[in-house]
Amino acid sequence: MSYQALYRKFRPANFDDVKGQDAIVRTLKNQIMQDRIGHAYLFCGTRGTGKTTIAKLFAKTVNCEHPNDGSPCGECDTCRNIAAGVSMNVIEIDAASNNGVDNIREIVDEVSYSPTEGRYKVYIIDEVHMLSIGAFNALLKTLEEPPSYVIFILATTEVHKIPITILSRCQRYDFKRITIDTIADRMRELTEIEGVKVEEKALRFIAKCADGSMRDALSLLDQCIAFYLGQELTYDHALEVLGAVDTEVYSHMLRKIIAQDIIGAIHMLEELVMKGRELSQFVSDFTWYMRNLLLVKSSRHADDIVDVSTENLLRMKEEAKMVETDTLMRYIRIFSELSGQIRFSTQKRVLIEMAVIKLCRPAMESELDALLDRVRVLEETLANGNIAVISDEKMPAAEHIPMERKEKAPLPAAIPQDVENAVRNWKRIVGSVEDGLLKSMLKGARPTLNADHLLLVFTDTLAKTKISAPESLNILKKTIGDVTGKEIEVEVRMLEDGKVFHETYPDLSQLINMEIEIEES
Repeated sequence: MSYQALYRKFRPANFDDVKGQDAIVRTLKNQIMQDRIGHAYLFCGTRGTGKTTIAKLFAKTVNCEHPNDGSPCGECDTCRNIAAGVSMNVIEIDAASNNGVDNIREIVDEVSYSPTEGRYKVYIIDEVHMLSIGAFNALLKTLEEPPSYVIFILATTEVHKIPITILSRCQRYDFKRITIDTIADRMRELTEIEGVKVEEKALRFIAKCADGSMRDALSLLDQCIAFYLGQELTYDHALEVLGAVDTEVYSHMLRKIIAQDIIGAIHMLEELVMKGRELSQFVSDFTWYMRNLLLVKSSRHADDIVDVSTENLLRMKEEAKMVETDTLMRYIRIFSELSGQIRFSTQKRVLIEMAVIKLCRPAMESELDALLDRVRVLEETLANGNIAVISDEKMPAAEHIPMERKEKAPLPAAIPQDVENAVRNWKRIVGSVEDGLLKSMLKGARPTLNADHLLLVFTDTLAKTKISAPESLNILKKTIGDVTGKEIEVEVRMLEDGKVFHETYPDLSQLINMEIEIEES
């Protein structure tokens, strides 16, 4: 016999085997035992939570010749035929591929014929939200007043797409996501039956990755077992197979970001890429890590809320003292937005690098939480004594203050026309760059003149390095050419420590009417 996937091999044979949906199971069993069976049910919930499984068990039980405590016996001919998928009384329809009016009219015509065996004909329509408006309308009358021997079970993952006229005719049951503990316990049972050694930490990690779906959990477990067939499935093995990252890596990444160490954070990202880790999974898990950290920071009873080891919890409590709540919420906001952006992107790494740089540099954003973070950074700078502030009361008389007046860099007598055009249109040039990371870094550049060509002055080492790369310069030159009609030579420099731009380089804004967005360093 060919191999069966775990989720198919161990599909619940009775209601007692169903995990994580106790309230729904109890209600349906009571209806069956008290013969209070409805004519239309709507099962709602995310994938893999048991909608189709419970629908089949319900169909099997209402037709079972010897039901036991509201569950099917599994032994009679009716139960065996339904389990084998050959019963004429249970009709499964995939609305994703059978969503037209004609498909539903066929059902309406069939409803008039009574079942050949058993008490009920049960129609299970999966992904019912995929039906067309015409198909829903064709189903309405029959759904409201079907023959006494017909039961409709509609299943959907997107209940908001179901017309209210359909909703009002059904008993609605909302399937909740299954907890990590419940999924881990079920996988432990199955691995013992299969004779597979699995580390407890690996089971909990797989359960967490399943995001409340028992079917997804068993599929992931199947994948991990197959990769390390005959070996014990460890936590590290699970990480490798699923392309995930150890929790400790998120801790190191967060500490780099809190320290505003852009280079260190980018290097960590580079290591993850070289190890073949899935970047979408990294974004999702890092967002979850920061969410847990926010809970640790906000609650005195984090041990009951956050599902992590004692060692990780201690590390997170230490990190909670290193970051302000509004800053952490800004981090979560940026990475939550990133999750949606990278879903269909072909440049996932670039988008993640941009997000990491944003986290390290609040000056790049204008949102309120970013402004609060900028204020915090400024306050820390003042507290460290890097900026001297003298109040008016303590200000000595002006004649006693030794002041060093520095002259501005002299303005050029003439500016080449192509450089003038580039400087005048600088904001439009930056806005026309399609590479998001390149555009973000160009916003921190100050355009000026050196001899007869355009000079860009940076205060950020990473930005200067990125723009200096030949491929970046080529993109910039082409964009300048597209905007001004002429490509020009571009030079890139770093503003020396302790120097001020307008004292070192000509401030062309005094000669040219231009709009420049300047990033604060």
